[in-house]
Amino acid sequence: MLTKRFAELHDQFLVVEATKAYRSGSFDGDYVDDELLIAWRVKVKNLLGRVCGEQSVHYRTFHEIQATGWSTNYQIGKRQKAVFDAAREDFEGGYLSSVRNLVQAELFESELEQARELLAGGYVTAAAVVAGVVLETTLRQMCRDADLPVAKLDKMNADLAKADRYNLLMQKRITALADIRNSAAHGNVGAFSRADVEDMITQIESFLAQTL
Repeated sequence: MLTKRFAELHDQFLVVEATKAYRSGSFDGDYVDDELLIAWRVKVKNLLGRVCGEQSVHYRTFHEIQATGWSTNYQIGKRQKAVFDAAREDFEGGYLSSVRNLVQAELFESELEQARELLAGGYVTAAAVVAGVVLETTLRQMCRDADLPVAKLDKMNADLAKADRYNLLMQKRITALADIRNSAAHGNVGAFSRADVEDMITQIESFLAQTL
């Protein structure tokens, strides 16, 4: 769907460009239909916000170019189109971490749903193990993104907190969740309850929403 939207907005800029005409005035030069250009900009910013994130260089550069003075709207639009093309190339090449995170979040949500189904079926230990895998995989990806070494869960948790990827309260929560996972993996079923695992799944889901 996102690939299709990039293609649509590429074609829509051609429509904007087709209105190009020379005008004389404060700034002589080529101009395009201002309303069509504004509409295109709004739609592109919405797409870049979704795909790249509002803090990305793509989104910020696109926005900053619009404030450029001493240019016709066509010249400004062409510069913004160059940013749009760069974002499209990075997206199609798989270089945008935000898109990867969206896909990963959907995958993890599916796995957490499996954990819920296991829990509903009475397989409490299996549910805790599946949820724990999601947690550890998330920490691994966060370490890679932060250029931190991938290690055991406790080490990654400490390193990520030290790197300010989350606060000490979250570090303690993850430690508690990891304890449930470890107990489940080693068959120590008396160390946790069904309610503990249910809360574990909910907390991991919340953690994913904050990080991915």
